[in-house]
Amino acid sequence: MIGRLSGTLAEKNPPQILLDVHGIAYEVNVPMSTFYNLPAVGEPVTLFTHLVVREDAHLLFGFGSESERGAFRQLIKISGIGARTALSVLSGLSVAELAQAVASQEWGRLTRIPGIGKKTAERLLLELKDKLGADVTTGVGVHRPPPVSADVLNALVSLGYSDKEATHAVKELPEGLAVADGIRHALKMLAKA
Repeated sequence: MIGRLSGTLAEKNPPQILLDVHGIAYEVNVPMSTFYNLPAVGEPVTLFTHLVVREDAHLLFGFGSESERGAFRQLIKISGIGARTALSVLSGLSVAELAQAVASQEWGRLTRIPGIGKKTAERLLLELKDKLGADVTTGVGVHRPPPVSADVLNALVSLGYSDKEATHAVKELPEGLAVADGIRHALKMLAKA
């Protein structure tokens, strides 16, 4: 297994890069989150990698952080989720956003990623709940909302509010509200804004 590569960035053709390591050029597929943080061509770069060996190909995937590689590895363990789909998920959401979506069971965030439908999103949330939610959430400092907040957040998103608006409204809710009262309170705050 190739765990990490350090070398000179030779080419950038999203989602693939060419990494020159002492005269050997590796083709590495990277999520867009890693791609946007790469230095200019000719600069040194270090990537955490995961090698996928198939009957017809050996594919190398690179990540800017260990948490991103860990999330990728959890995603590809899920039945029906291949490396390309996992790369799409990490291109559409950061690890922190994915962990937050898993913690609050927000399938709507995942369906915005090309190739992810409602059923796949729900399966991802179910499969990742015990794996990604606890480990990565604490590792990246994502606050796990209580269940009432998650229900209120999902209700607001279903009503057409953006994730940003809904999250802001939920953060402002007083403690101890029931779901219905929380939704009412959040709607009042959003109406004032």
